[in-house]
Amino acid sequence: MPQESAHRTRPPHTAPAPDSLSRFFADGRLTAVPRRPAVREALLAHLADTLFESGRAYTEPEVNDVLGTVHEDTAALRRHLITSGLLDRTRDGSTYRRAAAAC
Repeated sequence: MPQESAHRTRPPHTAPAPDSLSRFFADGRLTAVPRRPAVREALLAHLADTLFESGRAYTEPEVNDVLGTVHEDTAALRRHLITSGLLDRTRDGSTYRRAAAAC
């Protein structure tokens, strides 16, 4: 079994999921990514708003650590956040930021 990163703790600014998304969480962890695009977008917006600080640059390992606080498939969540325009990534993939539209 892989070991948990020592950095995987819930960020202090994480807010509980709104009632419309609460069915996708158990004990503060994401149990499923919604298939319906509108619901998935709402979930991703919630994650971007509550997990990532506006104006802060993150490395990929930091993004993975933050996403790991809510779900084990950090790569899928990271991809969803980028393709939905909620996280921006530099061309070389070295830096991630919460998108200006998501702030």
